[in-house]
Amino acid sequence: MKPSDDSKATSDDLRADELSAMPPALKSIWRTFRLGFKAEPRLLALSLGLSLLMMVPDAILAVLLKRLVESVDVGSSSRSSATLVAGLIGLCVAASWFLSVVSQRASRRFRDRIAVVMESHVANLQARVPTIEHHERPAYLDRLSMLRDQVFTLDHLFQSLFSTMGWIFRLGITVAILASVHPLLVLLFVFALPAVWTSTWRPGIERKVEESVISNVRLSRHLFMLGTTASPAKDIRVTGSGEWLVNARRAAWDRSYEPIARVRMRTALWHAGAWALFGLGYVGAIVYVTTVLDRNVGAVVLVVAAGLRLGTYVGATAGELGFLRGFWMDSSRRLAWLEDYAEQTDRHAETPAPDTIRTSIDFENVSFHYPGTKRLVLDNVSLSFPAGSVVAIVGENGAGKSTLVKLLARMYDPTGGRITVDGIDIASIRTDEWRSRMAGAFQDFYRFEFHAQHTVGLGDLPRLDDRPASEAAIERAGAQDVVARLADGLDTQLGPTWENGAEVSFGQWQKLALARGFMQDDPLLLILDEPTAALDAETEHSLFERFAAASKAETENGRVVMLVSHRFSTVRMSDLIVVMDGSKIAEVGSHEELIERDGMYAELFRLQAASYAR
Repeated sequence: MKPSDDSKATSDDLRADELSAMPPALKSIWRTFRLGFKAEPRLLALSLGLSLLMMVPDAILAVLLKRLVESVDVGSSSRSSATLVAGLIGLCVAASWFLSVVSQRASRRFRDRIAVVMESHVANLQARVPTIEHHERPAYLDRLSMLRDQVFTLDHLFQSLFSTMGWIFRLGITVAILASVHPLLVLLFVFALPAVWTSTWRPGIERKVEESVISNVRLSRHLFMLGTTASPAKDIRVTGSGEWLVNARRAAWDRSYEPIARVRMRTALWHAGAWALFGLGYVGAIVYVTTVLDRNVGAVVLVVAAGLRLGTYVGATAGELGFLRGFWMDSSRRLAWLEDYAEQTDRHAETPAPDTIRTSIDFENVSFHYPGTKRLVLDNVSLSFPAGSVVAIVGENGAGKSTLVKLLARMYDPTGGRITVDGIDIASIRTDEWRSRMAGAFQDFYRFEFHAQHTVGLGDLPRLDDRPASEAAIERAGAQDVVARLADGLDTQLGPTWENGAEVSFGQWQKLALARGFMQDDPLLLILDEPTAALDAETEHSLFERFAAASKAETENGRVVMLVSHRFSTVRMSDLIVVMDGSKIAEVGSHEELIERDGMYAELFRLQAASYAR
């Protein structure tokens, strides 16, 4: 049954809700802190303890200055007392310096260790998301773009937390010292609260504006990469579009920066006004102590020194709180969101992957449209691929061939219908296990610039360094000629941007990608999505003819081989040919059956055969 537009809209709305949901701030901070503690408990405790301890000598200096002034004011009879107090002041200053150095070293070591943990955690979370559809959702990309910017400084978050707790500790001591002169002096701290509030308010407001224009930031970076990397260099020079790229990048940057600059100016004025209020309170406190209370010089010195300290501590605390509010709280929520997103995308998949395909892989009324569009790429498709068969998918560009393959590989989930293996919905199978039973190569393969052994061996990670396995895969892919041309064979570094790296042509990269897809000896599902488009038709035909024959002879697990190709001379060897046309299935059958039917496949086959004859 074809899903209604309402059901599709509801599905998209649910996905949008999942994407926009952000965990509570305090819970997110706790989760981030717990991650750091779990990774480095001793270093975290040491860094936090030193951050608090180093604050004590500095915080009591105002009291010691008061005692020194009072000792000197009494006269020569208190010279020894003044000397003792002066010595304590020197000791506090030295202790403050010493503890600061030790704290910085411990914190630096903790940050270095935790930075790797945080970056690895974010990378692992992204790898855990089973599908790739989120990479086509602007809301996800904008949020992930900001998290990527923040992940490289996530280690600073813990240091900021330690510093904040230390500054608050100093503040408490300083307020207590002021209260010892007169309880009303505690009001000086009240005058500082607006500055604290604006410090924590500003980053949140500015961050919202930054996130609202992040798409322009991404565009600006994209245009910069286009103008400064090797891949598009030839096209840019041939088209003469270099200056246009520069202007377009500047325009995108302006669109992103101008709203940010306006909100920063507005919040800065509010922040300056808050500090002016504290300045008035500070002057009033000094006047109050000297005139109304008529205290001695020592008390005045105490208020002046403690007030100065209070201003410093308030500024530092407000700055750290602002950083925590605008950065750590923000990035912690994004990190927690990514954790939840990665978890929920595969939370219902509990069925183990099968060891064999006994009957068939079936598409049952499957419909699909890509994120951000309502145009159906697959419309109510029903197909059955028998166990042990070689299946070819053919059709014009945009007919849905690669989409069919991507759904089977669980790169996307259908927006309607389901895909089953022996009657079991693949959505209920753990994605990592399902992928472990798959192998394949794609037209839009990635060029892994490693040593050739690892470039191929990645196709079966447990055998990454298994030389015989890689050589067997290379032979299956017909890539022996590629390896033979490499100076050090499989030990050759690929990619000219690396030291002693070899330049490899597109066709050679494609053969290595095909070899990577052939690394697994006994996959349940082998997907070959136009992986030989850069090869000539004769080479492709010979390669797949040999592999299809070997696949049928060797497999006992019901392996299904899926081949997507535009070349009909290649697909004719398949057991089953699926002809797609405009998101629907036009014809299904063997080569002989489809030729005899004299439909769309027969017409396309004759046209292509005629073009080769010429």
